[in-house]
Amino acid sequence: MFKKLDDLLDSFLTYPVPWNDCIVCHKGEVIYRRFAGFTDAKKTMPVTGKEKCQIFSCSKLITCSAALQLWEKGAFQMEDELALYLPEYAQMKVKTPDGGVRDAENKITIRQLFAMTAGFNYDVTSKSMLRAYDATNGSCHTREVIRHLAQEPLEFEPGTRWQYSLAHDVLAAVVEVISGMSFNDYVTKNIFDVLGMKDSTFLLPASEFDSVVPLYQELPEGERLYSVKGPGYWWGNPYRLGPCYACGGAGCVSTVEDYNKLLQTLCSGEKILKRGTVDLMRTDQLSEQVRKECFGELLHSYGLGVRCPPRGSSRTDFGWGGAGGAYYAIDPDRELTVLYMQHVTGSSLSLLRPKILETVYEILGY
Repeated sequence: MFKKLDDLLDSFLTYPVPWNDCIVCHKGEVIYRRFAGFTDAKKTMPVTGKEKCQIFSCSKLITCSAALQLWEKGAFQMEDELALYLPEYAQMKVKTPDGGVRDAENKITIRQLFAMTAGFNYDVTSKSMLRAYDATNGSCHTREVIRHLAQEPLEFEPGTRWQYSLAHDVLAAVVEVISGMSFNDYVTKNIFDVLGMKDSTFLLPASEFDSVVPLYQELPEGERLYSVKGPGYWWGNPYRLGPCYACGGAGCVSTVEDYNKLLQTLCSGEKILKRGTVDLMRTDQLSEQVRKECFGELLHSYGLGVRCPPRGSSRTDFGWGGAGGAYYAIDPDRELTVLYMQHVTGSSLSLLRPKILETVYEILGY
């Protein structure tokens, strides 16, 4: 039944990808699980299905879920100004076409953080971020880093465009302020512990660094080799600014089995979020003009931290992917989830990952 999916995943291993792991659930049951390859370049360590990986931007689903829990409790409103919780964002600057800056006319809202329309960029080497590193002696506590980020001018007026950015790192700091807990502690208590995600964290202790499998990087075109990245707290992840930085946008370490628990509850249950909140998460947040400017002819738009169907689409799935190769899709209407994981950055097959979902749809007759 799943030969076509087997063949697709095998074809991925012909790229510079040493291993991959995929799990598909339908109506609450695992209907497919397959892992293959080796976690080391010398091919001496076969995949076990228990690999602890950096999931990079698949972390964003966790961060947005944490923030939406607080929204459900009435702790904030979507249209609240960011400055209500992070006062340093009250008076922002915006870049101008001539290379200068001017005062921002619009205020950043919490909704814009979720929807990536706040005006931030993804430059972790900006002057403000480097100052944060120096000011914290390299520890980079989450709230302090985001305090410094406010000194960086925005790319555009908040609410006028979409740009992938550090917005969800800022959202993690909002969670800290509202909850009165560190971001990692909040997520651990309210998501990981609730779902039994024992191998997931945003701040892995130094004693467990070696438990993360090697992260590889695909070399330039034509060189079908891997280069191991690491070591240290960042394991080759440039978004891990310091050992105390719970990076809401790209900092989670997890496993296929752990992360699948999150997908299952967002697909079918109300264990961490109400079903109506999940529906809001997968609702298009962009104007038609902004969507076309940013996504063109692609068959998706952007919701509250996830890829989602544009208004009027017949599609019902939502999801995202990470720079290390992780990819997920959730289709609550069909009670279907798909999760794929590898541990290679810069992978040339990244754009092929949606074929996994399309193949599953074909197999199940959707």
